[in-house]
Amino acid sequence: MKIVFVLPNMPGGGSERVVAMLANEYIKRNYEVAILLFAGRQVAYPLDERIEICIAGKVSGGNPLIQLSRLIRMRRFYQKNKGCYIFSFCVRGSIFSVIAAAGIPHRLLVSERNDPTRISGQRLRDWSYRKAEKLILQTEDMKKCFTEDIQKKSAVIPNPVSGDMLEPFQGERKKRIVSVGRLQPQKNHRLLLDAFAAFHKVYSDYELHIFGVGELEADLRQRAKDLNIEKEVVFRGFSSNVQHEIWDSAIFVLSSDYEGISNSMIEALAMGIPVISTDCPVGGSRMYIEDGVNGILTPVGDEKALTEAMLKIAGDSDLARKFSANGAKIKEKYSLETIAGRFLAEAGI
Repeated sequence: MKIVFVLPNMPGGGSERVVAMLANEYIKRNYEVAILLFAGRQVAYPLDERIEICIAGKVSGGNPLIQLSRLIRMRRFYQKNKGCYIFSFCVRGSIFSVIAAAGIPHRLLVSERNDPTRISGQRLRDWSYRKAEKLILQTEDMKKCFTEDIQKKSAVIPNPVSGDMLEPFQGERKKRIVSVGRLQPQKNHRLLLDAFAAFHKVYSDYELHIFGVGELEADLRQRAKDLNIEKEVVFRGFSSNVQHEIWDSAIFVLSSDYEGISNSMIEALAMGIPVISTDCPVGGSRMYIEDGVNGILTPVGDEKALTEAMLKIAGDSDLARKFSANGAKIKEKYSLETIAGRFLAEAGI
């Protein structure tokens, strides 16, 4: 029995992080595991050496010849691995796998990792989802985005928390606010910069550290300069060891306009960092954060609310300790072992 994870590439990010965690866990359970990459060859996260990595193509840019070559390589792989369980963690991977594996014995499980309403080409996506045995969604709100026939084959499984997470930091936390995520419009780091600029007028000894890479970095650096906070804002780039980088921070902020479930937010909670998140569609943050109990939820795009949330935590050490203690409890509820088992059960393994 072989489990094949399908992704375009693994340069870093939430879906890639979950795939790496599940792949390593299944190897530990003595399953054969492969990762099929169809648009690149980067692997940013540590993988067990027994995991097979298959490179089926590169970024096509819409080039039909590159896409055809990709499908041919994917089909050859599936022919060599008849009867495999395909775990697709992206929309295009699902579409390509349905086409490439046509007529070849397999079982297809699809995992939707973002807001379904934000994806282009929904008809083609839904066609591929109807060919799958099971669709895994991260929240109940995501499930409501699909037609009844697709909902019937859907199951809700939240993201796991790795068993090797650092224990909550004990002591005086650094006066540092952190955010982790790709520098792209969805994450709305501009909102975070604007809110931090207002926060900084009250707490001038704090810094903002932003982890991630993306096409908006130059624009965000310029925004920080325009707000006169360029000395207090540090762009840290991508880190494969981000846990250790943010462990002793005072506040973690997720400022996204929409999100499936943010792995960086989950990890911050599990490490006991006081967390603020926008209550963004499709309910992923709300699934983990109970407002006022283990973190703070703010309306999407609300600069004032985000500023007030940061001021509230920075000005109340008892509240910060409460969020830290309660946030760390999610490790028990969403353990990797439990979530990995639920994926297998839904796949019929």
